[in-house]
Amino acid sequence: MVLHTLVALAAVRRLVCCMVVVAPGDDFLRASDTRTVVAQRGGATRAESVLNGLNALLERGARADDWVLVHDAARCLVTPGQIDALIDACEHDAVGGLLALPLPDTLKNEVAGRVAATVDRSGKWLAQTPQMFRLGALADALRRAAAVQFAGITDESSAMEALGCKPLLVPGSAQNFKVTYPEDFALAEAVLRSRAP
Repeated sequence: MVLHTLVALAAVRRLVCCMVVVAPGDDFLRASDTRTVVAQRGGATRAESVLNGLNALLERGARADDWVLVHDAARCLVTPGQIDALIDACEHDAVGGLLALPLPDTLKNEVAGRVAATVDRSGKWLAQTPQMFRLGALADALRRAAAVQFAGITDESSAMEALGCKPLLVPGSAQNFKVTYPEDFALAEAVLRSRAP
Protein backbone atom coordinates (compact mmCIF):
# COMPACT_ATOMS: atom_id res chain seq x y z
CA MET A 1 0.00 0.00 0.00
CA VAL A 2 2.86 2.36 0.78
CA LEU A 3 4.39 1.78 -2.64
CA HIS A 4 1.13 2.67 -4.43
CA THR A 5 0.95 5.84 -2.34
CA LEU A 6 4.55 6.75 -3.16
CA VAL A 7 3.87 6.41 -6.89
CA ALA A 8 1.06 8.98 -6.64
CA LEU A 9 3.19 11.36 -4.56
CA ALA A 10 6.19 11.03 -6.88
CA ALA A 11 4.01 12.10 -9.82
CA VAL A 12 3.38 15.48 -8.15
CA ARG A 13 6.50 17.28 -9.32
CA ARG A 14 6.04 20.33 -7.08
CA LEU A 15 6.52 18.23 -3.94
CA VAL A 16 10.11 18.77 -2.84
CA CYS A 17 10.43 15.53 -0.90
CA CYS A 18 8.43 12.71 0.58
CA MET A 19 9.28 11.45 4.04
CA VAL A 20 7.93 8.05 5.04
CA VAL A 21 7.86 7.60 8.81
CA VAL A 22 8.23 3.97 9.88
CA ALA A 23 8.80 2.20 13.18
CA PRO A 24 12.36 2.10 14.52
CA GLY A 25 14.10 -0.96 13.10
CA ASP A 26 11.68 -1.29 10.16
CA ASP A 27 13.96 -1.66 7.16
CA PHE A 28 11.45 -3.09 4.66
CA LEU A 29 11.07 0.12 2.69
CA ARG A 30 13.95 1.61 0.74
CA ALA A 31 13.89 5.08 -0.79
CA SER A 32 13.14 4.67 -4.49
CA ASP A 33 14.35 8.11 -5.61
CA THR A 34 16.24 11.12 -4.29
CA ARG A 35 13.01 12.86 -3.28
CA THR A 36 11.98 10.04 -0.91
CA VAL A 37 13.37 9.75 2.62
CA VAL A 38 12.62 6.94 5.06
CA ALA A 39 12.73 8.01 8.72
CA GLN A 40 12.65 5.34 11.40
CA ARG A 41 10.84 7.61 13.85
CA GLY A 42 7.39 6.10 14.16
CA GLY A 43 5.66 6.57 17.50
CA ALA A 44 2.98 4.79 19.48
CA THR A 45 0.22 6.78 17.76
CA ARG A 46 -0.38 8.42 14.40
CA ALA A 47 -0.08 11.86 16.00
CA GLU A 48 3.23 11.00 17.63
CA SER A 49 4.58 9.57 14.36
CA VAL A 50 3.54 12.71 12.48
CA LEU A 51 5.16 14.96 15.10
CA ASN A 52 8.36 12.89 14.92
CA GLY A 53 8.31 13.19 11.12
CA LEU A 54 7.82 16.96 11.29
CA ASN A 55 10.77 17.24 13.69
CA ALA A 56 12.86 15.14 11.28
CA LEU A 57 11.93 17.50 8.43
CA LEU A 58 13.00 20.50 10.52
CA GLU A 59 16.30 18.77 11.32
CA ARG A 60 16.83 18.26 7.56
CA GLY A 61 16.46 21.99 6.89
CA ALA A 62 12.75 22.47 6.26
CA ARG A 63 11.41 25.79 7.52
CA ALA A 64 8.49 26.40 9.86
CA ASP A 65 6.61 28.30 7.14
CA ASP A 66 6.96 25.49 4.57
CA TRP A 67 3.79 23.64 3.64
CA VAL A 68 3.64 19.99 4.60
CA LEU A 69 1.16 17.37 3.42
CA VAL A 70 0.46 14.47 5.76
CA HIS A 71 -0.94 11.34 4.18
CA ASP A 72 -2.08 8.03 5.62
CA ALA A 73 -0.62 5.15 3.60
CA ALA A 74 -3.83 3.20 4.26
CA ARG A 75 -5.29 5.56 1.64
CA CYS A 76 -3.25 4.00 -1.13
CA LEU A 77 -5.69 5.04 -3.88
CA VAL A 78 -5.01 8.78 -3.74
CA THR A 79 -4.22 10.23 -7.15
CA PRO A 80 -1.81 12.96 -8.24
CA GLY A 81 -4.85 14.97 -9.36
CA GLN A 82 -6.36 14.88 -5.87
CA ILE A 83 -3.04 15.94 -4.34
CA ASP A 84 -2.71 18.79 -6.83
CA ALA A 85 -6.30 19.91 -6.13
CA LEU A 86 -5.52 20.08 -2.40
CA ILE A 87 -2.34 22.09 -2.99
CA ASP A 88 -4.13 24.47 -5.39
CA ALA A 89 -6.95 25.05 -2.90
CA CYS A 90 -4.73 25.54 0.15
CA GLU A 91 -1.52 27.19 -1.03
CA HIS A 92 -2.85 30.73 -0.45
CA ASP A 93 -5.06 29.85 2.54
CA ALA A 94 -4.13 31.21 5.96
CA VAL A 95 -4.69 27.84 7.67
CA GLY A 96 -4.50 24.98 5.16
CA GLY A 97 -6.95 22.16 4.76
CA LEU A 98 -7.76 18.58 3.93
CA LEU A 99 -9.41 16.41 1.35
CA ALA A 100 -12.88 15.39 2.52
CA LEU A 101 -16.25 14.16 1.27
CA PRO A 102 -19.72 15.31 2.31
CA LEU A 103 -21.30 12.48 4.29
CA PRO A 104 -23.52 10.58 1.82
CA ASP A 105 -25.13 8.10 4.20
CA THR A 106 -27.65 8.30 7.00
CA LEU A 107 -25.81 8.49 10.31
CA LYS A 108 -27.01 6.75 13.48
CA ASN A 109 -26.11 7.08 17.15
CA GLU A 110 -25.86 3.72 18.92
CA VAL A 111 -26.42 2.59 22.48
CA ALA A 112 -25.96 -1.07 23.45
CA GLY A 113 -26.04 -2.21 19.84
CA ARG A 114 -29.30 -0.45 19.00
CA VAL A 115 -30.12 2.78 17.21
CA ALA A 116 -30.50 5.58 19.72
CA ALA A 117 -31.07 8.37 17.21
CA THR A 118 -30.64 9.45 13.62
CA VAL A 119 -28.08 12.24 13.31
CA ASP A 120 -28.60 15.12 10.89
CA ARG A 121 -25.93 14.62 8.23
CA SER A 122 -26.08 18.12 6.77
CA GLY A 123 -22.76 19.88 7.16
CA LYS A 124 -20.93 16.66 8.04
CA TRP A 125 -17.87 15.54 6.06
CA LEU A 126 -15.68 12.43 6.01
CA ALA A 127 -12.07 13.51 6.56
CA GLN A 128 -9.46 12.11 4.19
CA THR A 129 -5.77 12.65 3.57
CA PRO A 130 -3.57 14.30 2.53
CA GLN A 131 -4.00 17.15 4.97
CA MET A 132 -1.95 20.29 4.29
CA PHE A 133 -0.70 22.80 6.87
CA ARG A 134 2.34 24.96 7.58
CA LEU A 135 4.99 22.75 9.15
CA GLY A 136 5.60 24.99 12.19
CA ALA A 137 1.92 25.50 12.95
CA LEU A 138 1.17 21.78 12.72
CA ALA A 139 4.21 20.85 14.81
CA ASP A 140 3.13 23.38 17.46
CA ALA A 141 -0.42 22.00 17.46
CA LEU A 142 0.85 18.44 17.87
CA ARG A 143 3.32 19.43 20.62
CA ARG A 144 0.47 21.00 22.57
CA ALA A 145 -1.62 17.88 22.03
CA ALA A 146 1.29 15.70 23.19
CA ALA A 147 1.12 17.41 26.57
CA VAL A 148 -2.29 15.74 27.06
CA GLN A 149 -1.34 12.41 25.39
CA PHE A 150 -2.93 13.52 22.10
CA ALA A 151 -6.42 13.27 23.64
CA GLY A 152 -9.07 13.89 20.99
CA ILE A 153 -6.55 14.15 18.16
CA THR A 154 -7.56 11.77 15.37
CA ASP A 155 -5.94 13.59 12.45
CA GLU A 156 -3.88 16.70 11.74
CA SER A 157 -6.96 18.83 11.20
CA SER A 158 -8.22 18.03 14.71
CA ALA A 159 -4.86 19.21 16.12
CA MET A 160 -5.17 22.49 14.23
CA GLU A 161 -8.82 22.83 15.29
CA ALA A 162 -7.71 22.51 18.92
CA LEU A 163 -5.74 25.74 18.36
CA GLY A 164 -8.89 27.47 17.11
CA CYS A 165 -8.08 27.13 13.39
CA LYS A 166 -10.73 26.30 10.80
CA PRO A 167 -9.13 24.16 8.07
CA LEU A 168 -10.47 24.33 4.53
CA LEU A 169 -12.53 21.36 3.29
CA VAL A 170 -11.41 20.41 -0.23
CA PRO A 171 -13.64 17.93 -2.10
CA GLY A 172 -11.92 14.55 -2.29
CA SER A 173 -13.00 11.30 -3.91
CA ALA A 174 -14.90 8.24 -2.74
CA GLN A 175 -12.04 6.21 -4.25
CA ASN A 176 -9.63 7.77 -1.74
CA PHE A 177 -10.98 5.50 0.99
CA LYS A 178 -9.01 4.14 3.91
CA VAL A 179 -8.23 0.43 3.57
CA THR A 180 -9.41 -0.71 6.99
CA TYR A 181 -11.51 -3.87 6.80
CA PRO A 182 -10.57 -7.18 5.11
CA GLU A 183 -13.04 -6.61 2.27
CA ASP A 184 -11.40 -3.24 1.53
CA PHE A 185 -8.37 -5.00 0.05
CA ALA A 186 -10.41 -6.55 -2.76
CA LEU A 187 -12.06 -3.21 -3.49
CA ALA A 188 -8.69 -1.40 -3.51
CA GLU A 189 -7.27 -4.04 -5.85
CA ALA A 190 -10.23 -3.59 -8.21
CA VAL A 191 -9.72 0.18 -8.28
CA LEU A 192 -5.99 -0.20 -8.95
CA ARG A 193 -6.66 -2.70 -11.76
CA SER A 194 -9.20 -0.32 -13.33
CA ARG A 195 -6.52 2.39 -13.44
CA ALA A 196 -3.86 0.17 -15.02
CA PRO A 197 -3.05 1.05 -18.64
